[in-house]
This record gives sequence, C-alpha cells and structure tokens, in this order.
Amino acid sequence: MLLQTNSLNIDSIQINFDTDALWMLNIALGIIMFGVSLDITIDDFKRLLSSPKIVFVGISSQFILLPLFTFLLVIVLKPHPSFALGMMLIAACPGGNVSNFFSKMAKGNAALSVSLTAFATLICIFLTPLNLQIWGSLYEPTRHILKEVSLNPFELTKLVVLILGIPLIIGMFVRYYHPEMAEKINTFIKPFSVIFFLVLIVIALYENAHIFKDYIHLVLFLVIFHNLFAYFLGYLVSKLFKLSKKDTKTISIETGIQNGGLGLLLIFSFFNGLGGMALLAAFWGVWDIFSGMLLATYWGRKK
Repeated sequence: MLLQTNSLNIDSIQINFDTDALWMLNIALGIIMFGVSLDITIDDFKRLLSSPKIVFVGISSQFILLPLFTFLLVIVLKPHPSFALGMMLIAACPGGNVSNFFSKMAKGNAALSVSLTAFATLICIFLTPLNLQIWGSLYEPTRHILKEVSLNPFELTKLVVLILGIPLIIGMFVRYYHPEMAEKINTFIKPFSVIFFLVLIVIALYENAHIFKDYIHLVLFLVIFHNLFAYFLGYLVSKLFKLSKKDTKTISIETGIQNGGLGLLLIFSFFNGLGGMALLAAFWGVWDIFSGMLLATYWGRKK
C-alpha cells in the first residue's frame, strides 16, 4: 500500500515534549474536564437511563464500533505500525470535551451531548485501556510495540482516573452543592481551559516544527480520513436506529470528536513520546477541532 512507510525510521523520531510540558498538559486536561463537569448533574445520568436506545447507540458508536472499524481500516491501509497504534489509541479515547460546544452550535441535543460526555468519561476509565490492549494486540505490528513498552493497563487506568475521573466528581460536587458558584466559574473556565490547551498544542508544534514539516504529510491523509469516517459512522449508526435529527447530529459529533489531548498524554506517559503516535495524535488534536467547527457551523446554519 502507498501508506506504508517502512523505508522511513518513523519510530526513531523523538518529539520535544519535556516533563514540565507534560505536567502542563495534565493540568489543562483536568481543568477542561472540571469545566465540562460543572454542566453535569445526576439528572443527566437519569435522563440517559430513561432513553436506553440512545445510550446504546452513543456508547456503541464511540467505544465499540469506532475501535472495531479503526482496526479494519488499519488492516486495509497498512500504515506504519506506530501510526496504526496511534489511530487505535485515538479510537479508544473518549469524546473530546469541546463536543458539547459543537453540539450546541449544530443545533443538536446539547443535554444528550453533556450526558454522553459524563457517561463516556466514567466508562473510558476501563474501556480506553481495554480497547487499546485488545485491538493493539490483534494486529501483529502494533502488538510488538505494546510488548516493547510493557504497557501496564492498571497504571494507564490510574492516570485516566486522575485526569478525567477526579475532576468530573469534583465539578459535579460543586454544581450540586453550589450551583450559583458553578455558573460563575463556568463563564470563564471553559474558554480559558480550551485556549490554554490549544496554546500548549501550538507551542508543542512550534518546538517540533522541523519534525512536522518533514513528516506531517505521512499522517495528513490518515487523520483526515479517520476523522471523517468517525463522523460518518456516528451519523450512519444513528440513522439505522432511527434517532431524531438532533440526536443523530449529536452522536455523530460525539463519535468524531475524540480526546486527542488525552491520547497525547498517554503517548508521552507510556510510550516515551513514540514519534509516529505523537505526530498523529498531535495533528488529530488540532484537526478535529477545525473539522468539528466546520461541521457544527454547517448544521447550525442549515434549515
């Protein structure tokens, strides 16, 4: 296949991302999750439980079908092993936190988006490590990488709990006991956290400009195709289950907007910043915000 890059030593690429930058990324993701959780209440979970079909479609699309079809894409496209594992990791991550904002822009079901984000954050603590281990182990080239890094699912789970689980619980606690305070905090923490995260990504891209200049063309097609495929998958599954237009748009966005920031954090924490994985996840983190904005704007303006 044209996407094979065996002649290039992609795995030897070392992205410049030191310990201080890693801590900043940890903090940024925690703040973003805390901001999202200020919109989440117990009623959101009750609402999901009262609509089991929507829960089934949303979770199946994001945590079962996307990892499965990503695995099939990898078999067909045969990208470089570290690119392939990067795709599997992105597919195993929960939805990106900005999906709630995009759902509102797209005139989707904002309440459903927030509820799915909350539920996905809870179950990703177990499903993200599980999906990465299962699909990564089934494909021989990526299985070798997992063996070399000796990925510890328990340590990975612990990190996801610290970055996503604890901020979620604290934010919901603040919202439940101090709703007025939660509203005031929410007015500035969401834009601040997203800008802070984007600045970190831009700085990382700037400090590694020579690497991205030389190798970005290798992941350009993979990321864009994978991302568009994820949107289409969420849309198609929702249509097959005859969900409303609002719910269909929301699940499409939830499936297409994956948490690239979490993916980057896991790559630098467990894979020593493996070049191909980091390159793919970094570009995904920028691209899916751009594509999500375009899609949400189109749906929002469409009558």
